[in-house]
Amino acid sequence: MARIKPKRHGVVTDMTAMCDVAFLLLTFFILTTQFKKPDVEQIKPPSSISEKLLPDASLMTINITPEGTFYFQPVDNGSERIALLDKMGEKYGLKFSNADKVAFTKVQSIGVPMTQLKSYLELPDAERKAIKKSPGIPLDSTNKQLIDWVQQSLSVNPGYKLAIKGDVSTKYPKVKNLFEGLRDIDFLKFWLITSQEGKEQ
Repeated sequence: MARIKPKRHGVVTDMTAMCDVAFLLLTFFILTTQFKKPDVEQIKPPSSISEKLLPDASLMTINITPEGTFYFQPVDNGSERIALLDKMGEKYGLKFSNADKVAFTKVQSIGVPMTQLKSYLELPDAERKAIKKSPGIPLDSTNKQLIDWVQQSLSVNPGYKLAIKGDVSTKYPKVKNLFEGLRDIDFLKFWLITSQEGKEQ
């Protein structure tokens, strides 16, 4: 007597759980990723063979454009930024409103002298972002506002670290002025941002 072959059923795989996990992971990475902020101006740092990475937290940055314009980027901490603005206002005899303080927590970097900071913060967000060229923060033998930004930041939090990103074509006297100003406040440890040799940044 012939054997009756059992009927074969196709295998059905339920992918619902797999899709749920994939979308949960995707959502997690989208929400937790920190994107690199664009530079205020195009800066091409000099190359080096160093592979040391910058610290992620408590890092303030000074950017120097090819023309020698200085920008200061405070640490991304809202309450500490407000404390910094209060200290700078006290030093330069300026009063900032609550709206100015909220605007200051949102700006990427400062590129104006203290005399223009209040009017800069009062501009709507769109107009602030539309400004392509800023006068920069003064740093010379008689006016060392950039060093004051660093010094007042350290008075808010002495654990802050500093990174300097200069353009490969920035004139040496500008960089020298910055190093001498940092030496004057006895701040001697900082990072220089470079691009890896053979790679474009």
